[in-house]
Amino acid sequence: MASMRRPSFLIMSALAAGPLHGYAVIKEVSRLSDDTVRLAAGTLYAALDRLTDEGLVEVDREETVDGRLRRYYRLTGPGASTLAAEAEQMRRDARIVLQRLRRTGPAGAPRLA
Repeated sequence: MASMRRPSFLIMSALAAGPLHGYAVIKEVSRLSDDTVRLAAGTLYAALDRLTDEGLVEVDREETVDGRLRRYYRLTGPGASTLAAEAEQMRRDARIVLQRLRRTGPAGAPRLA
């Protein structure tokens, strides 16, 4: 499985808690990433379209708020499985790196405890 891009991972992670509309996804991605990832609306909707085409995300519902359409998105079953597999792969990769650093440490750097 190819590694998922970080914005997609964070968008899907935001949706793992339940359906969200676009602006709420942007805010949640920012929160989840400690403000290191700030999605522009165009970037978010392009990613949501791609994730929808891949069957990982789907429209949950639409509502009109103050005369504007608000679309809510949610993870699909395959989306949740893909997100879980990606998180597990990241966990395994991080464990390997930390084990290596504990054994040898980078050149000139102190070993990790």
